Order: sequence, then structure tokens, then C-alpha cells
Amino acid sequence: MDLDFLSVLRQWPLLLSGLAWTAGLTLLSTLLGLALGIALGWARAGRSALLRAVTGVYVEGIRNTPFIVQLFFVFFGLPSLGLRLSPAEASVLAMTANLAGYAAEIVRAGIQSIPRGQLEAAASLALSRGQSFVHVVLPPALRRVWPALTGQVIIVMLGSAVCSQISTPELSYATYLIASRSFRSFEAYTVAAVAYLLLSIAVRQLLARVGKSLAFRR
Repeated sequence: MDLDFLSVLRQWPLLLSGLAWTAGLTLLSTLLGLALGIALGWARAGRSALLRAVTGVYVEGIRNTPFIVQLFFVFFGLPSLGLRLSPAEASVLAMTANLAGYAAEIVRAGIQSIPRGQLEAAASLALSRGQSFVHVVLPPALRRVWPALTGQVIIVMLGSAVCSQISTPELSYATYLIASRSFRSFEAYTVAAVAYLLLSIAVRQLLARVGKSLAFRR
């Protein structure tokens, strides 16, 4: 078999552009998805039966449907309701919604692992429910579940490859273009696989550093 990786690597600007798009989609969806996931997790672990029911429907809907169906619903379904999004906007929205659905359950588990005594201590200091959550509950809860959240972010990042189906110019879309132009599918997708692997390692290391150096200092 005659392999020619150079014909693929010569199109490095397209590969780099696709990689940048994948990183950008991941960054935006991570920031928005984790924020929404924390809010949903708080509601899931709260006292309001109505909030638990509403958020439960959302979480179960996300966790029990394929990501590609969610993406197509956002991109092809929402326009029928008057909300038309670009491929990039639809990708960010779908990735955010997907990450939030899974992160909500992870955060809920972290919140429910906090000893009752800590909440009673916060109440004795006259802290409001919001203050208790932000200062007493959330930091140790996130510390316990951060590896699981990191893994979910990686899964969502890898799932962004599906966004090529709506012509979002991320890495898998760029790889498809290179393969169709060079007729070197094996080489193109091998390069893409290596790029995804390296990006996953980089994101995992970055999130590990963020977890240690920012949010979870005692």
C-alpha cells in the first residue's frame, strides 16, 4: 500500500482551521454547559418538587437521545418555530445542551455527597441559601466530581465531529474536504485521529490544571 501523508499535511491551513473551530466550539460549550449544568444540578438536588420534575424531564431527554438527533433538532427543527441558527450557532447550542444534561447529574451527585453538618454550619452563620451553595456546597462538590466533569467535556468535544453533518467547518469537516480533494482517505483520517487524540490530552491537562489552581484551592 502506497501511503502519502505529505499530500494531506500540505493542506495544513485547512487542518489548522478545523482544529481551531473544534477548540472554539469546545471552549464555548464547556463554559456555557458547565454553568447551566451547575444550575440544573442545584435544582435537581433542591427542595422544590416542581423544579426537580422540570429539570428531570430535561436531563432524561438529553441523556436518552443521540447527540446527532439533538443537533438536527436544533438546526433543522427550530427554524420551523421561527428560530433560525447558523451551523456554528446550532453546534454550540446543541453541545451546550448536551453537556449541561450530563453535567447536571454529575453535579447533583457531588452536591448530595456534602455532609449535612456543613449546611447546618452555614445556616448557623446566617448565610442565605445562595451564599451557602456558592461558598460552602459548590466548591467541595465540584472538587469531588471534577474528574467526571472533565471526562464529559472530552466526550462532548469528540462528539463535535458530528457537527460536520450541518457543515460546521470543524476538524472532521476539514478532514472530509482534504480526503475528497486528495483521494487519501486513510492518511487524512489517520491525521485527524492523531489530532483529536492530542487535543483530548491537551484539554484534559488544561482542565486538570484549572481544577487544581483556581476553583478548588482549600
